[in-house]
Amino acid sequence: MLRRLHHEQPESFAFTPANMDWAEAQISKYPEGRQASAIIPLLWRAQEQEGWLSRPAIEYVADMLGMAHIRALEVATFYFMFQLQPVGSVAHVQICGTTSCMICGAGELMEVCKAKIAAKPHEVSADGKFSWEEVECLGACSNAPMAQIGKDYYEDLTGEKLAEILDAMAAGNVPAPGPQNGRFGSEPLGGPVVLTGDKDETLNASVALATEIGDTIKRIDGTEVPLRAPWRDRSNEKGDASPNTHTPKLSEGAPADETGIDKRQAPVTPAADVKSDPEPAEPKPLGKENNDD
Repeated sequence: MLRRLHHEQPESFAFTPANMDWAEAQISKYPEGRQASAIIPLLWRAQEQEGWLSRPAIEYVADMLGMAHIRALEVATFYFMFQLQPVGSVAHVQICGTTSCMICGAGELMEVCKAKIAAKPHEVSADGKFSWEEVECLGACSNAPMAQIGKDYYEDLTGEKLAEILDAMAAGNVPAPGPQNGRFGSEPLGGPVVLTGDKDETLNASVALATEIGDTIKRIDGTEVPLRAPWRDRSNEKGDASPNTHTPKLSEGAPADETGIDKRQAPVTPAADVKSDPEPAEPKPLGKENNDD
């Protein structure tokens, strides 16, 4: 997949105050010298703020993390979760086009996108609300065909159902994600054959979580920072900025180098002391017993 930066770029980028607080909290979770580990969540938050990931945003995040710009560009251009061009103001639709989905009707879903959004992938619709693209496997093969819209999976789709979902989103509504054919999860179409007892939930865990958070196709502009997990608000946590840097030990009293490997376990012979292999012995004829006389 060829991924290039968009030919039109904004002059600059900066996190909103709320998003900056969130970003600094993420960075503080990593020990000194390891801040680059926060590259993906920070790029994702930058994309959520602006809707897509511009070059100024990528370089801004790189500077925050003390990274060379090219390193951040490598990450942003590798993962198709990052949109390198403007997308629809309401939602960007990603249609899975890999084997299971293609066999089960992904082509029909793409035709709907061409008719209702734009003729070509990555083009924004005439009203500016939607964009779409075909992507590789999204890992919901049992519920093919499917699409990821915003952060949620819409599974067991038909062309007609996808058209209804897009119309609802255009009207300001967010249809419940998950299976769209009445399935609870990924059970067989004829119904479950195990764990057939009554279930208390009306929605599976993934759909219930998405519905409870309410953070689906909504963009995060800094005015509201939703919880990433409803059972625990970690948005204000500062992490462990001063980790325990004790010398690694394999066992009590055993010395170890900076890699944690006991140097006595794998002695290294200096190259000058390595003797060349002796002359190979003459091979014995086949059929003869291989006994030394």
